Amino acid sequence: MKNDTTASHFNLTMHVNLGLYRDPAFVFCFLLFAIIVSANLLIILIISQQRALHQPMYIFIAFLSANSLYGSTGFFPRFLMDLLSDTHLISRPACFTQIYVIYTYASYEMTILSIMAYDRYVAVCHPLHYHSKMTSKTVCRLAAFAWISPAFSVAICLYLSIRLPLCGNKILKVYCAIWNVAKLSCVSTVINNIVGLLFTTVTAILPLIYVLYTYFRIVLVCRISSSEFKSKVFQTCLPHTISFITYSITTLCDIVLSRVNVEKLNPLFAVTLSLEFVMIPPLLNPLVYGLKLPEIRKHIFGKFSCLKTLS
Repeated sequence: MKNDTTASHFNLTMHVNLGLYRDPAFVFCFLLFAIIVSANLLIILIISQQRALHQPMYIFIAFLSANSLYGSTGFFPRFLMDLLSDTHLISRPACFTQIYVIYTYASYEMTILSIMAYDRYVAVCHPLHYHSKMTSKTVCRLAAFAWISPAFSVAICLYLSIRLPLCGNKILKVYCAIWNVAKLSCVSTVINNIVGLLFTTVTAILPLIYVLYTYFRIVLVCRISSSEFKSKVFQTCLPHTISFITYSITTLCDIVLSRVNVEKLNPLFAVTLSLEFVMIPPLLNPLVYGLKLPEIRKHIFGKFSCLKTLS
């Protein structure tokens, strides 16, 4: 196969020919994008404006919403363009930029969910020391870890992918992904695979183990606590549990999809699986936290009541 190291574009080949359903699909995805942006902006606005919500748990929820905005704006505009286009070429710089945004979004989601698990662990297992442990300085350090560590890790993986000589330009995906680019390499990708494994361990497996550990400790505390305490813990931990399980399942679907022969799957089913982790968590998170946490729900309904009064 001819060495294609100078290819200026990649071809995203997983896009399905929707025919007459193209316009309805575009409208649906555009509305989904608008709902995601509006819902997450509302959560951020309420938390930033209400001094009563300037607490670690709510600050981390705002981080989660900010990350949803980041990931969605990095994915949807290009995806919406592809829905209306007959060709799905993406320039090399745009492809690697998309990779960076989507992979940092995915990594940020896991690290933020991890520090949220730590916050709930301290609140439930060490309630008397919560305010001394979760100080503003600690919150800043946790936030720095959640944002900076994935940014550098993804940058290293991306650099190794950019320098690979490629023998093709067809990516079997609806968006650019490091694994799919690496499969086009003309040379061995052993180093990339090792670094990728380390990256996955640091940003996904270790946080997953830690979250499971914190919830194991929380369950042990709840077993010997009163019904009222259990109810309060359930109320504050349920949204995080839903977010964590949803994100883990959708991410696992995408990982499995990248390791199987996609051409043997139903095209529409394969596309749906590949889109879950960039669509479902950003939509579900603000709904779960907005409806399940009384403090946020109260302010949301308060804002809508004000709007109705003004109208």
